[in-house]
Amino acid sequence: MAGEPARAASRAGSTTGASSTSTVEGALAALPGPRAEESGFELIWQQVVGEIGRARSIDLICHICPDGDALGSSLAAALALRALGKQVRVSFGDDPQIVPESLAFLPGQELIVPAAEVPDVPELVLCFDVAAQSRLGLLHDKAFAAPVLVVFDHHASNPGFGTHQLIDPSAPATAVLVDELLRRLGVELDQDLATCLYTGVATDTGSFKYRATTPATHELAGRLLATGIRHDLISRQLWDTSSFGYLKVLAAALDRAVYEPDAADGLGLVWTWVPYQDLALFSVTVEEIEGLIDILRRPAEAEVALVLKQDPDGTLRGSSRSKGAVDVAAACAELGGGGHVFAAGFSAREDVTAVVERFRGALRPVR
Repeated sequence: MAGEPARAASRAGSTTGASSTSTVEGALAALPGPRAEESGFELIWQQVVGEIGRARSIDLICHICPDGDALGSSLAAALALRALGKQVRVSFGDDPQIVPESLAFLPGQELIVPAAEVPDVPELVLCFDVAAQSRLGLLHDKAFAAPVLVVFDHHASNPGFGTHQLIDPSAPATAVLVDELLRRLGVELDQDLATCLYTGVATDTGSFKYRATTPATHELAGRLLATGIRHDLISRQLWDTSSFGYLKVLAAALDRAVYEPDAADGLGLVWTWVPYQDLALFSVTVEEIEGLIDILRRPAEAEVALVLKQDPDGTLRGSSRSKGAVDVAAACAELGGGGHVFAAGFSAREDVTAVVERFRGALRPVR
């Protein structure tokens, strides 16, 4: 596993309370795992397992406006920890908190609490799929008040924050790291856990079609399917179900699409935007149109696609994709965001024309 030990916190796990973690640590010793060869990363895993073993109360948080990987990873970890007798809460820093309709099937949602119910100084915080501190939203201060903040992530743009970082840019989804966590905790997969993990992996691999998908990804999917989950129903809910209003918003967004053949050094850019008025008119949420970017990226003429979605306060949320020749993570970073090399996002408070101009100016081919 291509972890990044240099980012890891040097803080060693406390030895106090070791008797309460003997079972977990014994399981760890018996399960060296495929990543044991990277001693720095392995040490962090051992520290994290020890911290979890000692904790009584654990808060699991993910990024604002959670997608399938963020929420699926958080819920899978929470269900596993609850099975081990831990007091757990799952939250994300939005107000109001809205779980996308496409993720309403995920088990464990009874564990989700409003950000206000997370303690001001949590005992232990596990953070999932958060590429930057700004994506913590209302939970930022509470997360950093915790004496132990563990970051599970797979975004290459993650600068490294918290006391312990388990960041693996080679992983196709944060859910892969959660699968490793469950293995190290000695928790066997069941259908609820598998549903959450499969949702995370399938979401961030684009249903296993993105470049980050590896043989190991399919092996993991096979283990998850072996629990008896209905992957066909999961996929239908994730990608093939929407409201009629979504079709109207989609039609307007596609009619608004602009193709710029000279952008990105002649590789081409196609972009569109969705004003909040469209969403309000057809009772469609911003989360419901997340898949619009995957439609906009289809034209063969354009290397890069960009969708801007407007919030009620005027904030524009940008989602971008590249087919492999442009680093959109670098471009989004220049606008205060980040993500993966070929899939990234940002938020901006300028008007549409200004945001597109800045994004276009930041596009550079991969050298």
